[in-house]
Parts: sequence; C-alpha cells; structure tokens
Amino acid sequence: MNLRTSCTAIAVLLSLACHPSRPVVDPGPRPDVGGSISGIVSASDGSPLGARKVVAVNTATGARVEASSTATGGYTMRVPPGTYRLEVETRPGETLAVTPDPTEVDPGDLDAGRNFVVARR
Repeated sequence: MNLRTSCTAIAVLLSLACHPSRPVVDPGPRPDVGGSISGIVSASDGSPLGARKVVAVNTATGARVEASSTATGGYTMRVPPGTYRLEVETRPGETLAVTPDPTEVDPGDLDAGRNFVVARR
C-alpha cells in the first residue's frame, strides 16, 4: 500500500466517523409541550365579541389559564395536558346561550371550535 492509498483510506474512515449511520438519541427528559384550545366568542346575532376574557380551568387541579378574544372574537391559549372547563366574561344584561363542554387536551392537541355565544337581554 502506498502513501496515497493510505491517506485516502484514512480520509474515508474519518469521514465515516463524522457521519454516524444511526440517529442520535437524546435520553434526557422531554419538555411538556401541552396543547391548545381555541374558539370564537360571538353575540347571538353572530357579531364577534372582542376583548372578552376567556378562562380555561383545569378540572383536576384548579389551575387557570387566561386569554382575551380578539376584535374578530377569536381566542387561542396554550395549556398543559388535562381536562378543562371553559368560562367567558359576561357583562351586565348578558347571559350565555352556548358554552362549550369540558375538553380534554393531550400533548400537541389543537382543540378548536370551543365557541361561546352570548345573548343580550
């Protein structure tokens, strides 16, 4: 084997060492990414209700996550995994015509369509 062949063989071996054929596995703890809850707050006539506080209450722990509805009535909140009861702020003379059922959120879930309809007297 000459010097040139030896250098080529060494270069090939070094390049294989830098590019393992197996995936790198990180056995460390994973962050809890949780999931999302979203919906729309609207009046019974269909108009959006912005600037309304929406609260997700974890039914097991009582932990609360808050968000506000946008000008289009939409809201989205990130929550840890769990089952949540949803509440929305009402104002004098208003009642809730539609309230979403409790929702179970798993890691990575997007629980959409959790809508509220507010009736005005």
